[in-house]
Amino acid sequence: MSRSTPVDDLGYAVPLATSPTRVVSLVPSITEALATTSPSRLVGATDWCTHPSDLAVQRVRGTKNPDLKAIAALEPDLVVANKEENRELDVQRLRADGIPVWVTDIETVPGALDSLERLFVEALEVAAPAWLAAARAEWGGPVAATTLDVAVAIWRDPWMAVGRDTFTGDLVSRLGWRNVFDGHADRYPHVDLADLDRDGIVVLLPDEPYVFTVDDGPEAFSRARTALVSGRLLTWYGPSLVGARVALTQAVMR
Repeated sequence: MSRSTPVDDLGYAVPLATSPTRVVSLVPSITEALATTSPSRLVGATDWCTHPSDLAVQRVRGTKNPDLKAIAALEPDLVVANKEENRELDVQRLRADGIPVWVTDIETVPGALDSLERLFVEALEVAAPAWLAAARAEWGGPVAATTLDVAVAIWRDPWMAVGRDTFTGDLVSRLGWRNVFDGHADRYPHVDLADLDRDGIVVLLPDEPYVFTVDDGPEAFSRARTALVSGRLLTWYGPSLVGARVALTQAVMR
């Protein structure tokens, strides 16, 4: 009996005759999730897919400029992409070449976990992994009461920060922190340094996408307190969520 046609996060029916056995991931978070859960199925990933550290699959360039010929040469029966991280044009071109593409759309922590569960159960036809249940237990409770005002910087020269309707903003709120740019009209606004360097807030300086370090970032601030944090723990969804609550809290509330 043929399987029913699963539908991705954008409502697109993804034609899969059988359970995919050759998967290319264009999303670092999902690459880690796949490599942790179904490593034998993962045959390709982007240059930005850095976890697990011993990942040994064919690289297909970046998230915004994937090598479509290299992807096709891997003969994947599924490519996994993300609405925010990957270009719609690349998704369209892959589909035009007859390659099924599953697109995720993630703005909250619960939404990320639901999306990943659907990918595993409905698209890959594997059981939901144990790490996903652990992440739900860690992050699935009610949003915590606000105890701290924060800003999440993602770039400098020009300075940019996390704004509204983002996975990172939702994660921050679940730690009991208020993103001071949550009400901004843009999801990733350009901001003046003066808007960041204010009394009473903590500026989180992750190591991706901009690589903030002890010598590059904190020196710009004289009023706000800064905290160097793992970008993976702050922005990735998947196995990295397990233990991230404690690690981020310790890094910021020291």
